[in-house]
Amino acid sequence: MSEPHHPNKRRSLLAGLRSSFLTGLVVVLPIGLTIYLIWTVVGWIDGWILPLIPGPWKPDVLVRQWFGPEATIPVRGVGVVVFLVFTVVVGWLGKGFIGRKFLLSAEGLVDRMPVVRSIYNGLKQIAETVFSQNESSFERACLVQYPKEHIWAIGFVSTRAKGEIQAKLNHEGYMDVISVFLPTTPNPTSGFLLYVPETDVVYLDMKVEDAAKLIISAGLVYPNGKDAAGVMVQNPSAK
Repeated sequence: MSEPHHPNKRRSLLAGLRSSFLTGLVVVLPIGLTIYLIWTVVGWIDGWILPLIPGPWKPDVLVRQWFGPEATIPVRGVGVVVFLVFTVVVGWLGKGFIGRKFLLSAEGLVDRMPVVRSIYNGLKQIAETVFSQNESSFERACLVQYPKEHIWAIGFVSTRAKGEIQAKLNHEGYMDVISVFLPTTPNPTSGFLLYVPETDVVYLDMKVEDAAKLIISAGLVYPNGKDAAGVMVQNPSAK
């Protein structure tokens, strides 16, 4: 007699394999994509920096001089090292008196070039905004009612309102107003700047990085499962 078929066992086996495959993708894809992106960026920087190095100092020339004419040692990443060293040296010189005077003279020359001036000033503002160490970053994550009452969105507290904005709002009766950046999902680099009375802001205990993860995932990934469980316990009526 032939053995009976067990479709349920087959389906459970296929479901197990499918679950393992998806779990493997979750583990492998971030690692693989991270390595690929780093490798690609390093190669791009090498292709940009290495042609600028004088001929006798090129890495492949030095390798052949040190290890023989047939030596082929991979030198990927040397351009990144050269770029880092060059940038550190330029930054160190730029902090000194002579370096600052040179930069001011160069910027004065650029300001006299109509098209170049616009491109340079725009790129400079972007670089100063992204890499400046003097400006304070977002202080805390918060909740604000947007786009209307009883609808809540996650935002990041930037600073308190200052200057003319604060003066105008004080005249309207709003004494404590803070600026809140309201990012969009799933791209948190774009969003809206809101000036909100502090009394209408609900501060969150989670870190800014965790709030950003929640925004990027469109609410699907809560940064800390324990925190989420605690919220559910405190609000048993929430479903």
